[in-house]
Amino acid sequence: MNSTELRPGIAIKLDGRMWVVTQYTHVTPGNLRAFVQVKIRDIQKGTIIEKRLRSGEVVEQVELDRRPMEYLYADGKNFIFMDTATYDQHEFTESVVGDVPLYCKPNTQLVVMWCDGKPVSIEMPNVVELQVTDTAPGIKGATATNQLKEATLETGLKTRVPPFIANGEVIRVNTVDGSYASRA
Repeated sequence: MNSTELRPGIAIKLDGRMWVVTQYTHVTPGNLRAFVQVKIRDIQKGTIIEKRLRSGEVVEQVELDRRPMEYLYADGKNFIFMDTATYDQHEFTESVVGDVPLYCKPNTQLVVMWCDGKPVSIEMPNVVELQVTDTAPGIKGATATNQLKEATLETGLKTRVPPFIANGEVIRVNTVDGSYASRA
């Protein structure tokens, strides 16, 4: 697989170890050659590193077993998921789950990627809908285009929203960077 085809959630083999891509950026500086900057997580240890690959470099892709699962609830530092095909419940640690509890409410359908019988990563949707629980009231007559205010969402995620968003509204949030996308 070409390095420019990498995306978050893809498993690759580098330096004799298996990694899962968590972030991907293709950089093309003005007068230099393009390169790919990726954040990858070691499947065995759970450590995350940044790696720079040449644009067009060939990397070995590893196939993962993808299973649809439902996020049920958090139990302390463990997170309970249910396999929607077999109804088996699995406990995942924080290192596997990552930021999922900030973006997903209980009973949300997700795809969990497995390798050799162990959960490796969770694939989230690009955009999720969450309710605003706490934000400052909008300033009447504020018409500046780039004004944003702090808001806390129902899962505890903090993001910045436009001044017209009020408490109780449901908004769409980008799961890649946690930014406000639109009203729901």
